Amino acid sequence: MLISKENRKTIYEALFKDGALVAAKDFNAPKHSELEVPNLEVIKAMQSLTSKGLVKTQFSWQFYYYTLTDEGINYLREYLHLPQEIVPATMKKAARPAAPRRAFGEGREGPRGPRGDRDDYRRKEGASGDFKPEFRGGMGRGRRE
Repeated sequence: MLISKENRKTIYEALFKDGALVAAKDFNAPKHSELEVPNLEVIKAMQSLTSKGLVKTQFSWQFYYYTLTDEGINYLREYLHLPQEIVPATMKKAARPAAPRRAFGEGREGPRGPRGDRDDYRRKEGASGDFKPEFRGGMGRGRRE
């Protein structure tokens, strides 16, 4: 399928920016849900990249899910003339504040002391001493002697 250079560039930029792309399996959709490109062109461009091993495709519930491979990242970096420092969003580490380390069980006090609500649902004492369960036979049948 012939795809214009500007549409191909739009698709590749969106794919590289996020590292993944989703397209509904609707070949007649006038445009993709996120891009100003016909949905069929998105699917066919991704199909081409999949056949080259640059993208992995997963299909589920009438949606195609495309993720870039390492080779695909290098290919799009060359195609879009991007420097090595720019990476897709899927390759970036999420910045989380580091929590201070603490010993096991330390600092976990709940509203009812250090154990919280755990002891409320535990049984405090066992069964009475005269409780002796016994098996009386089969599955609801009378006893055969």
